[in-house]
Amino acid sequence: MIKPYSRRVYYYETDKMGIMHHSNYIRIFEECRVHFLQQAGFPFSEIEARGILMPVLSVECSYRHPLKFEEPFEVDLTIIKFNGVSLHVSYTILNTDTGEICATGSSSHCFTDNELKPLRIKKAHPDIFKVFDDYMKNKK
Repeated sequence: MIKPYSRRVYYYETDKMGIMHHSNYIRIFEECRVHFLQQAGFPFSEIEARGILMPVLSVECSYRHPLKFEEPFEVDLTIIKFNGVSLHVSYTILNTDTGEICATGSSSHCFTDNELKPLRIKKAHPDIFKVFDDYMKNKK
């Protein structure tokens, strides 16, 4: 089972208003994806060592309640669509002290080789395909 990604807000992530700058939520989404892959048994470094890239095709974030310096939060990641060529992920960032939802978002990715040519993971890397496919089967 994949555990939510969690940590506290770092000082450098805050702005003059004392809240986390909006751009950092997108970075947290990336941290969460790396965390997911690590827990799933395929660290991102191994995926890249195999010549697989996962470029971002789109990203979206809706801000609901600001996080402040040192506030703890966790991120729930859900893969909402996976077909072996592309991956669509949703995120919910929750303040673990208050229980408030701070932000929700999503990102879309594709799989490519080092020359940015599309890659069919099922055929080229069936073991990596299985990680995502098993996740999709188990979430139902």
